[in-house]
Formats: sequence, structure tokens, C-alpha cells
Amino acid sequence: MDLPERRVLVPHEGMTYESLVESFRWEIPDRFNLGVACADQQDPDAVALVAEHRSGRISRYTFGDLAEQSDRLAGGLARQGVEPGDRVAIVAPQSVEVGLAHLALWKLGAVSLPLASLFGPDAISYRLSDSGAKAAIAYPANRAKVDEAAPHLPVIETGPEFDALCSGPGLDLALDTAAEDPAYLIYTSGTTGPPKGAMHAHRSLYGHLTGFECYYEFPPQPDDVMWTPADWAWLGGLMDALIPAWYYGIPVLTSEEERFDPGAAFDLMAEHRVTLAFLPPTALKMMRASGVNRSDLSLRAIFTGGEPLGAEMLEWSEEALGCNINEGYGQTEANLVVGNCASVWPVRPGSMGRAIPGHEVAIQDDNGNRLFGEEGEICVRAPDPVMMLGYWNRPEATVEKYRDGWLLTGDLGMEDSDGYLWFRSRKDDVITSMGYRIGPGEIEECLMGHPAVAMCAVVGVPDEIRGHVPAAFVVLRPGTEPSEGLAADLQNHVRTRLAAHETPRRVTFLDELPRTTTGKIMRRTLRPS
Repeated sequence: MDLPERRVLVPHEGMTYESLVESFRWEIPDRFNLGVACADQQDPDAVALVAEHRSGRISRYTFGDLAEQSDRLAGGLARQGVEPGDRVAIVAPQSVEVGLAHLALWKLGAVSLPLASLFGPDAISYRLSDSGAKAAIAYPANRAKVDEAAPHLPVIETGPEFDALCSGPGLDLALDTAAEDPAYLIYTSGTTGPPKGAMHAHRSLYGHLTGFECYYEFPPQPDDVMWTPADWAWLGGLMDALIPAWYYGIPVLTSEEERFDPGAAFDLMAEHRVTLAFLPPTALKMMRASGVNRSDLSLRAIFTGGEPLGAEMLEWSEEALGCNINEGYGQTEANLVVGNCASVWPVRPGSMGRAIPGHEVAIQDDNGNRLFGEEGEICVRAPDPVMMLGYWNRPEATVEKYRDGWLLTGDLGMEDSDGYLWFRSRKDDVITSMGYRIGPGEIEECLMGHPAVAMCAVVGVPDEIRGHVPAAFVVLRPGTEPSEGLAADLQNHVRTRLAAHETPRRVTFLDELPRTTTGKIMRRTLRPS
């Protein structure tokens, strides 16, 4: 079959950052379907996914397998009542079933709603209810949580039930979706309120491509293999690794490891000759701390983001991993807009890099004036194909996210005279931990559900490995005494109702919380100076 040209940047001799920016233009078709592009329009005989099981067994799936099985799954979902525009949750760890579910839903014109397996029933319940999910596809270990979260929601469990749908009659033809049609819904962190759902269109893939090509040093190249330990339920795992890799025809590696283990990560990359890896900062720090040194790696490029690594980590990666790390920046609403490409422009340790070709990024003050050498808010010019369509059912919040044609990230930074951008801090109270953005509002609401808690506030505190971790400050109800046992019980309450990464690593009991004259909790006074 004649395969379409995929690469959007044109590497050339003597290329510079300026030449890439000046020569680039977006070329986005009016009609585009992510499921078709990432499966049906690939070489059917090429390997798309390599799955390593705990037993040591290895399964391989070709793009032809993905195309056929996603067609059949789409047909099965349609027979169960899933229609264009319906939201369907996917609550499962990295697996072929997750990939097939996304592809099938997109072919149907439905909207995929990825939810992390580490979510507890409260976190799942809110997202299912807020999104108005029509059904859920769940890993067996997650079934009980989904049933508790939404007792009346139809659930398709991965295993025999899912396999039966993938072997039945398929779609006659994938829906001819517009590039602007909704494709996936990702929930972002809430600060004072609950998380918001960012709805993304099929064309959002195009917006990721220049960043993907820069971070991974111009894929696809012969023998490229992609791997990330990041959950595909997060935007980073899904759109920084899995889906763009498939769009370029690059095989993706996955394993059934539940927790990140540095030694296992080295073994996995060596055995499967991984060339491209998305490794969150926490994973890189754990790999460095392990002291493991391997000379049998095939890495060509590593991408990371979420927090600055610094000069020492960058030097270590070149020595221990045999390649450069390209850092990048984005957020759920507008991903992969800043970063590095070490082969084209010099990396400045501590900097996020420069605006990726195709995206315009500026530092602005509160009046929209551009700043150089001064701290201000990181803003991204709209429209941009990588940007969300808007917040699900929150038109007012969507309007507030923009100012005079610029998306406001809520992050503070500085731009130097050469166009390099430097992250400073969040403008609001969102906590960045292990690459996750955690909204204190959801944790506080969960803690308030505990019978011992009268009032609480959650802030981020520094952590050597994770960057920051949540810390809770709690005022107890009358008649309840603080104790280590109660603190542990509150932590377990959050861990089991929300997620492990949202669990406060520290619980401090106070008689009262600091407040403004209008009664608003002053989280900033609780943070360590």
C-alpha cells in the first residue's frame, strides 16, 4: 500500500531553529480520523505493539491486527448502543486493549475518556458523572471501583467479554469525522474546585507532531522503538508517546509492571532495543539513584517534562544512557509547545527550551504586555491545533482561559534574550508531583468526607525525588484528638478514595487555618518558605 508522508518538519543540512520556524506551516486536512490514521493507514504487516507479560511471554501485534480488531470492537460497541459523540471511559493500565479501545471509539466518532487505574472510586465517580459517560471499558482489577463509582453504568471487562467484541462483525466504514470533531476528553487538575475536562479534537494530533519530532530527534528512523512507563491514561503517555508513535508507524513497547523499577526499566530497554523513550523526571532520578550503568542500550533520544532537570542530570543521561535528554513543556489544555532538540539548538540546563516550530509562546504581564527578562505568565497564541476545543460543559471557564487571543497557562516563567523560556512556578495552587498535576481542591473535598475533619487545606511541599508532594493541614472536629494513627487513617482515606499520588505525604493538625479577611484560606502561608 502507498503510505502517506508523515514527517511535518524537514531536516536539512545546516538547519537551525530559525530555519525550522520560518519554513514551517500547518497543513491540516478538513476531514481526519485518528483511529484510521493510526491503524488503517499504516503498513499492515509492520509491528505496532510489543507486549511483555509478567510470565515472560511476549505478544506482538501488527498494524493490520490493530485495524481489524478495532473495526470489530467498534462494531461491537455500536451494537451495544455507543453512538457518535458518546463518552466512553477506559479504566485500564497499558495494554493492547487500551490502544484498541481508543482506535475503535475514534472510528465510531465517539469520545474516549482515559482514566488511570490508580484512581479510587471517588475520583472515577466524579469523572464518569461529569462527563456523562455512556459506558466503561475496565481492567478486571478495576471493575469493583467502577461498579462502586457508577453502579448503573454498563461495563465491558477486558478479557473474554472484550475479546468477543473484537472477534465479531466489524464496522463497514469508519465515520468520516471532521478534524475539528471531538476525539478524547482528559481531566485536568482543579485548584479551588473539582477537575475540569479538556475536550480535544482529532486534529490535536497534528498539533503534537512538531514537538514529537523535535523531542525525539526527527522520527521515524529505521529500527525506532518507543517506550514509556507513563500510564496511557495521562496525556503524556497517550499523546507524547503512544498515539504519535503509531501515527509514524513506530512500534510501541509495553509491559505489565505495576510499579516503576529502575533495574527492570534498564533491562526492558536493553532487551527490546528501545531507541525512543518518554521518561518523567521522577523515573530518571530513580534510575540515576539506582547506580545501574548499562552499555547495551540503543537509546537515540529521550523526552522528559514536568520540572527542570538541571545540568548534573543532563550530564548523567549522556554518560549513563548514551543520548541527550530533550526537556519540554505543555499542559493538558495545550501540550508540547516548548522544548529542546539538542541536534539543532543548544540545550541550556534549567531552561524548558524554546517555542516549538508551529507554536507561538510568550511571557506576558497581567495586561497582556510581552515581557523579556522579567517574570510573567506563560501564554500560547490561539488558535493552535494542539489546543483543546474547550472545557467540557464549562463555557465560562473556557472563556477565562483566554485573553486577547492567547491561552493563559497559569504558569509563571521568564524569557531570555535568545528566546529560551524558564519555568518559575504555578500562578495558582496546582501541585506538580512526579509529572502529575494535582489539584488541591479534589484532595480537600475527599478529606472533608472523613468524619474527623472539620476543615482542611492542601499545598505542595518540596520533595527530592518527586519534585513536590501534597501536604495536608487539618482542623479536627470537636472531641477528636490528633494522633499518628489518625494521620495515617486520613492518608489511607485519600489513597483508597482518590489515588496514591494524591495522598498527602504529611498531615499536620492545626487549631485553625490562616484566612483572608473575606474568609478565603491562604494556602501560600502554609507552604514552606
